Amino acid sequence: MKEYKPRIVDDILKDKLEAKGAVVIEGPKWCGKTTTAMQVANSVLRMDEPSRRDANIQLSEIAPERLLQGEVPRLIDEWQIAPKLWDAARYEVDTRGEEGQFILTGSAVPVESREITHSGTGRFTWLTMRPMSLYESGESSGEVSLEELFKTPEQIVGTNSLDIGKLAFQICRGGWPHAIGMREKIALTQAVDYYDAVVKSDINRADGVTKDPERVKRLMRSFARNQGGQVANTVLRDDIQANDTESLSEDTIASYINALKKIFVVEDMPAWNPNLRSKTSIRTTDTRYYVDPSIATAALGVGPNDLINDLNTLGLLFETLCVRDLRVYAEYLGGDVLHYRDKTGLECDTVIHLRNGKYGLAEIKLGGQRLIEEGAANLKTLAAKIDTTKMPAPSFMMIVVGTGEYAYRREDGVYIVPIGCLKP
Repeated sequence: MKEYKPRIVDDILKDKLEAKGAVVIEGPKWCGKTTTAMQVANSVLRMDEPSRRDANIQLSEIAPERLLQGEVPRLIDEWQIAPKLWDAARYEVDTRGEEGQFILTGSAVPVESREITHSGTGRFTWLTMRPMSLYESGESSGEVSLEELFKTPEQIVGTNSLDIGKLAFQICRGGWPHAIGMREKIALTQAVDYYDAVVKSDINRADGVTKDPERVKRLMRSFARNQGGQVANTVLRDDIQANDTESLSEDTIASYINALKKIFVVEDMPAWNPNLRSKTSIRTTDTRYYVDPSIATAALGVGPNDLINDLNTLGLLFETLCVRDLRVYAEYLGGDVLHYRDKTGLECDTVIHLRNGKYGLAEIKLGGQRLIEEGAANLKTLAAKIDTTKMPAPSFMMIVVGTGEYAYRREDGVYIVPIGCLKP
């Protein structure tokens, strides 16, 4: 058995167990939910264990409380295949009157949600897990802390060991825990296997509706090409229509994408809506992202060498990698990652917004002085538009880069931070 690599959510999980009777861990398959939960669980029920699955489901219909008996915290893995366990766990939490009773893990929203009669408010708390960040997989030095940047340090120090080749490999390998430490050829197959599982079966689990695998492939390929864009479903439909012999409705595309969201394959980014000095119209469309860049490379059928020979695509998917890591780090700080775009075309790739109202602006650039200067100009233009009489000024402005040897603070106050130096 592989040695457990500590995850950033470890501390979050412990805190949440102290605060509520049950913690629900959601996220894509293979991202490490069960393994992480097992580090703190004192008893485990695997609902999908092949030899017990049918019996477990049957018992959940007759006497679900029996499945909840065991030392606490009790881990109920893949609980969603027996939705009645939700209400049973909620009732047990109420009856016992103690925190830290259950951990529920699942990789899909339960189809039979009508069987859930109580929201769990006050008893349940939620935790989202994603594939591993570069800091968790040991490929970021962690010399620059996102939390420290909110204190606006006068200088930062960090040395980046990642080059174009390593970045291309990490984009294609992804943050799947099982792939970390494998030899390169085998590690790269893990994301392809994940993609194949989504196409052939997992997407159908989301809503119980069988979908055409070829259409799923074409949609996922189109989604990959539109990473980081505010793209309507109609655009995705038109993109894949050319290779489809039958007409496709917008509703069909929407149902496929919703299914991918339910199994946590895609995670779109909401728009940020700040107070501005002028009445600038802000675009509110979500930005499209896969939860991990390796899903996009698997959908496109490309590997590290292909990305190195196509820097535009490499830059696009590098952005997805950075968004994944920033989301992991922001969750630890109790924050969200948003994007900004207005009618003038001014954009900011990511806004890390904390619950206390503090926020930082971050552009993502693969590297190169010209792109860094463009990013810095964007950040300063946006910062100047913000009405600081109604909200605080940004705590920091940062450009996250892929290449570049050092992390540093420019004279204009903009931080240049290689993704290979960043941590929460």
